[in-house]
Amino acid sequence: MLQVMLIFGAALALAIGVTPIVRRLAFRTNMVDQPTGRKFHTDPTPLLGGVAIYSAVILALALFGDRFYISQVASIFIGATLISFLGFWDDRVALPAWAKLIGQAIPALILVFTGVQVVLFPYPALNVLITVVWVLFITNAINFLDNMDGLSAGVAAVASAFFVLLASLSGQYLVGAMAAAILGACIGFLFYNFNPASIFMGDTGSLFLGFALAALGIKLRFPSNVPMVTWMIPVLVLGVPILDTSLVIISRLRRGHNPFTTAGKDHLSHRLVLRGMTRREAVLTIYLLGCAFGMTAVFVTQASVLEGIVVAAVAALVAILIIWQMERLLQRHTRPEA
Repeated sequence: MLQVMLIFGAALALAIGVTPIVRRLAFRTNMVDQPTGRKFHTDPTPLLGGVAIYSAVILALALFGDRFYISQVASIFIGATLISFLGFWDDRVALPAWAKLIGQAIPALILVFTGVQVVLFPYPALNVLITVVWVLFITNAINFLDNMDGLSAGVAAVASAFFVLLASLSGQYLVGAMAAAILGACIGFLFYNFNPASIFMGDTGSLFLGFALAALGIKLRFPSNVPMVTWMIPVLVLGVPILDTSLVIISRLRRGHNPFTTAGKDHLSHRLVLRGMTRREAVLTIYLLGCAFGMTAVFVTQASVLEGIVVAAVAALVAILIIWQMERLLQRHTRPEA
């Protein structure tokens, strides 16, 4: 536990120290996000925050993680590094959607080939398919969530905090150490990214966080319970990005838009603002929703099969109700006046 705390503290300090440096570098290299009609910010804002997050996580683990740890999660490091470079390049030249998808699939397959994969069914091909879909979905869900100051970093911090807790409960140092590094890096970055943000993480950071959290969800194990129950634990911990992305996909398909190439102010955070919340209130409300999902996941670790089925049914019902209410809200605000 002391080593995990050292990793967290190191990542926190590194993120706080490195972020101002990369902010100045972003201005010098013109890596800035320009205001447009679909964005809330009004001034050019540097995009290299993801470099600070990535650097804080990797350096903290290199400084305080032992060699056994490094060798065990080498595939996650390699995949996370590749996807961070993909995000950096996308921030630089705006890659087409198909190129980003192929670039994300390669790190996902690296996980599979090194044994970091879902093991739920007796059919290896099905497990591989679920692993790749899970990694791609969560990676892009965190990327989608990066639509308001402090939102993506804060949600990732909440999820990683629960991963630290769950890993400690199940005695999994490897998962706990990496989750602690992500937690520290995200909190340190939030010093500069919370509203009003002076720097954005860009795709460099959001793709890195999404991939790392997806991999941690796969690595998490609960031998004291059965897979029929424990499969939903990482799904609940990452419930906010899953809910937000599902809402956006359903909403855009319903309106006849391409959900992956069309950008807009139709995410959960934007709809909470439509309800009358300030941007800070919307972001903090989503943090609380993430905490609620996380606490439910902790309960599920000790749930029976029947209790697990009930939790899954209630969580699905709540998600459907939220999507339904948010769609009604958007319809009211977009309905043309008579």
